[in-house]
Amino acid sequence: MSFTISDLRQRPEFFDTVAKRIWEAWWEASGAPLGTISGRLCENMDAAPIPFALVAHDGETFLGTSSVIASDLAERPQLTPWIAAVWVEEAARRHGVGAALVDRAAQDCFALGVSRVHLCARPRMTRFYEALGWTISERKVGPHQMSVFFRDA
Repeated sequence: MSFTISDLRQRPEFFDTVAKRIWEAWWEASGAPLGTISGRLCENMDAAPIPFALVAHDGETFLGTSSVIASDLAERPQLTPWIAAVWVEEAARRHGVGAALVDRAAQDCFALGVSRVHLCARPRMTRFYEALGWTISERKVGPHQMSVFFRDA
C-alpha cells in the first residue's frame, strides 16, 4: 500500500476526519461531545513543537492518524511525551500504516531532542508494540488496565 505521512498542520483538510475518528474510537461512548475533541485537536495546529498530530494518506484519501501529546495517563503525569490516538482505517490495517505512524511520531520526538517517548495501549496490542521495538514498563495501569510502553532515542 502506498501512503504518505504528513503533519496535520500541513494537511488541515484532514482535521475534521482526524477529530471524528478520535472521538468515535475513544470518546463518543463516554458522552464527550465531538466539539471537545475538536478543541483539543486544535492545540495540535499551533506552532509549538508538542503537541502535534500526523496523518497517513494516499493523496486525498485518509488512512490513519497518530498524535504526540504531553500526557496520556492521569496515573503517570511525570511521563512525557506520549504517542496517543493511533488510529488506522479498517481497509488500511495490516499494511504497515500503524507501524509507520508510530515510528514517525517517535522519530519526530527524537528530532526535537526528546530521549524517551511513551505510549499506552490495551493489553491485546502488546505484541504489536513490542514487535515495533517498544518496551513494556508496566501492566494493568488505571481503570482500563493499560499497558505502558517506552522507546528510547
